[in-house]
Amino acid sequence: MIYILQMNLAGLDLNLLVALDALLAEASVGRAALRLNLSQPAVSHALRRLREATGDPLLVRIGPRMELTPRAQALRAPLAQALDQVRGLFVAEGFDPATSPRGFRLMMPDLCVDLLMPTVLQQVAAAAPGVRLDVIPWRGPAVMTPDFARTVDLVIAWTGEAYPGFHRQSLYVDRDALAVRRGHPDARRLSDLAVFNAARHVAVVGAGERDDAIEPFLRQAGIERRIALAVPSYLQALRMTARTDLVAFVPRRLIAALAEPLDLVTVEPPIDPGEDRQYLFHPVLAQFDPGAAWLRELVLKVGRGL
Repeated sequence: MIYILQMNLAGLDLNLLVALDALLAEASVGRAALRLNLSQPAVSHALRRLREATGDPLLVRIGPRMELTPRAQALRAPLAQALDQVRGLFVAEGFDPATSPRGFRLMMPDLCVDLLMPTVLQQVAAAAPGVRLDVIPWRGPAVMTPDFARTVDLVIAWTGEAYPGFHRQSLYVDRDALAVRRGHPDARRLSDLAVFNAARHVAVVGAGERDDAIEPFLRQAGIERRIALAVPSYLQALRMTARTDLVAFVPRRLIAALAEPLDLVTVEPPIDPGEDRQYLFHPVLAQFDPGAAWLRELVLKVGRGL
């Protein structure tokens, strides 16, 4: 490497390094020409220029054969290393799920953890047993900045806004419904608006939020439900619903996923707030990262397969 760096790089054709690699490997102008798919005169010309650049003959004739000079012998290992480094500048780093020990960082709300991660983990374990997934909780739209994009591989969120530094794709669509414990005394009547208003509700108020996401819609429709408890996550809301007579207005898919372990039932609400759409965001910087692309495709497949 030291010898190579001593060359006048400003006037050096880097193709000469490829020719030098072939000459050092073959110790023959003719065989090097075949290896490079060039004519012998072209390789002879390259050898002449290399001799001028290094100040060493590199190949000398001893009897019927050409032999490498001590300087040429010393160049073999550092030259191979240098060429590998140069090639690496132009070849994207690969990703082999089966052997990768890579860790990925994902941000998502708790309902997406419960809906997506069991299947995602199953598929990751099968295809990439050495991969680790670190999930951090959704911290609100304010965190979605270009600086944050450098610290995360993907984000799942309900917000449909576009954020600088991120690309956005639709992941899945859901609708809200009411969750109550099995045996709730008003389960059959909660679809009636008067019974719905009279019920004791558990609201989900996330970090940095002032209201449950459903609240503005209900107010616009002239509905003021009776909130008895506010908790920071859908999972906590469903756990409290399972152990009390509280009513939770939450995404329907989450109720279905936890209905059996928590002994919950789904009730049609008296008013339909419309679609609940979740989006996958990924950093623009990771657009061509093969590992991040592999994870995105896996998560998108799971989400769209719900």
